Amino acid sequence: MTERSTGRFIYLDPVVDPTADRVELRYRHEATDGATTDFAEIVHFPSGGDWSAVGVDGAIRLLHLVAAVSYYKAFAPPTIDLGPHGLAPSERRWLTSFFLDGLGEFAYVNGFDLSDVQLVAADEPEPGAAPGRVGIGRRPLMPFGGGLDSIVSLSLLPDDADPTLFVVGRPGMAYAAIDTAASVTDLPMIRAERSLDPQVLRPTSTTGFLNGHVPITGVISAIGVLAAALGGHDALVMSNEWSASSGTLEVDGVMVNHQYSKSWAFESAFHDLVHRRVASDLHYFSILRPRTELWIAERFAALTSFHPVVHSCNRAFHADPARRLDHWCGECPKCAFIDLILSPVLSPDALGAIFDVAGEPLRRPEVAEEIRRLVGTSPLDKPFECVGDVAECRAALRLAAARPDRAADVLLHELAAELGPPDAADDPERLRGALGPDLVPEGYRRAAGLD
Repeated sequence: MTERSTGRFIYLDPVVDPTADRVELRYRHEATDGATTDFAEIVHFPSGGDWSAVGVDGAIRLLHLVAAVSYYKAFAPPTIDLGPHGLAPSERRWLTSFFLDGLGEFAYVNGFDLSDVQLVAADEPEPGAAPGRVGIGRRPLMPFGGGLDSIVSLSLLPDDADPTLFVVGRPGMAYAAIDTAASVTDLPMIRAERSLDPQVLRPTSTTGFLNGHVPITGVISAIGVLAAALGGHDALVMSNEWSASSGTLEVDGVMVNHQYSKSWAFESAFHDLVHRRVASDLHYFSILRPRTELWIAERFAALTSFHPVVHSCNRAFHADPARRLDHWCGECPKCAFIDLILSPVLSPDALGAIFDVAGEPLRRPEVAEEIRRLVGTSPLDKPFECVGDVAECRAALRLAAARPDRAADVLLHELAAELGPPDAADDPERLRGALGPDLVPEGYRRAAGLD
């Protein structure tokens, strides 16, 4: 299948099994000729939890709403039938945006216009605040990926917090890039196992399904909120920074953002839903929200125990273990960006140690075009990757070029010379400050330096 379906996508009732600590999320595609394709995803919490706790039912509902994108995209029909779920007006706006903006990259790459998507659901009144819980201390649950952002987030937690790391993966699958960095924290970890319907894991050449990027951080957020409700945590602390709200490219006047579900737009709406549908005292927020990648890099530079274990290259997380790397590839956009953003604050020797196998990207001429895409001097678009804003990248490149230990780096200076004169947007002092709003609650703000 190379075109969108003209049928409809339907939410079926989820099946909750507390005795097995799992929930089955069910969906169906119904073609115009009546043919149906059913999907079922299982999310399992091996650590268990209290399935009767306040907020669990609401968290299951939110998870059912967002996990659908992984199956909707297989056919991408214009009609989405919410089945058992009614929607309040604010939820309808949020979920419509989740499908349209969250699948913006998917639509662009596949050449679709999803603006005709309609949600079919009973209208519900706006809910008030959800019930609170009793005896919840400062016990944040923190999704941890072993990269700069989540490592720095941990360093910003209050001293009296009792944090637990959180990881979502396939059953029985562990990632060395995460576990090695997690071992340095000496913190407990909760794992959730997500079993996608096997149909969407098969080659599209055999299924005929459409394929492409989904707003995966939104799904992980919903799984994390359910884990927090099951385990009595006061917060799900994300590590999404200011520049995640920057679009990747503009298409016909509409901004497409690879990082939509890491953006302020998603965070602020989802935070509101958690407070009104799950628990009024379960806080969903990013502790890095007003911070730039430049600020995060400077903070990371002081966390020397993590320098040998930090890992952000996406090839360390390949679904196929045979293709998974145990080192930075040194050539992808993510490697180029991490090297660039750290280059003002770490020496070439320190960065050479991090990129020890492939070599530092800033010293590899074959990676120069990836760096140009990051700083906006390439005719190619900014990559669809979790990378920083152009202003941050430009500031980092200029700061690196000013380092005495980079005086002999010919490629670096050539790239910096292509930038032209600086402007207010890439002023390092501006980028070192707190930019934009945040939802960091009292009790977390002082340690995060936001009071």
